[in-house]
Amino acid sequence: MKDAIILPGIGGSGASHWQSIWEERHPSLRRFEPADWNKPELDDWCEALERAVAASAEPPVLVAHSLACLLVAHWQARSGTQVNGALLVAVPDPASDAFPPEASDFADPPRAPLRFRSLIVASTDDPYGTTDHARDMAARWGSDIVLAGALGHINGSSRLGDWPDGWALLREFASK
Repeated sequence: MKDAIILPGIGGSGASHWQSIWEERHPSLRRFEPADWNKPELDDWCEALERAVAASAEPPVLVAHSLACLLVAHWQARSGTQVNGALLVAVPDPASDAFPPEASDFADPPRAPLRFRSLIVASTDDPYGTTDHARDMAARWGSDIVLAGALGHINGSSRLGDWPDGWALLREFASK
């Protein structure tokens, strides 16, 4: 796989999260580094993403989870830096009662089509975003969508390990 950047949500995706497992197993994956994983600030996260993309030898694929999906939408509206697409896993609904108040900076993402190809992967029982929300965001962002079944928030608590189905989706997406 070509260059890819891991974009965790709040907390930075712990050791049992598929993003961390993928990053450990695949040297072509690297993580962007905002100043604080637990107190996200949109400007800081956008700058960290810009640095990570700019450091790539070729346009990377973005592999975003949860809050980082909203980051991608905000960042692409601010930056003209090229990427090879974005895999957006578990897009949260900022209008949901479950949306963390410390992430309020991210709450109003652009709703116009993203300027690059994207694939939303959604769980049918995600406590942070319904399938209707995922379908709505896919329509607004011009994203393809895959409903992955009942996987919760598709995070470490989902006990997916290295999430082979997700890896297959990423490999297929990155090959296009």
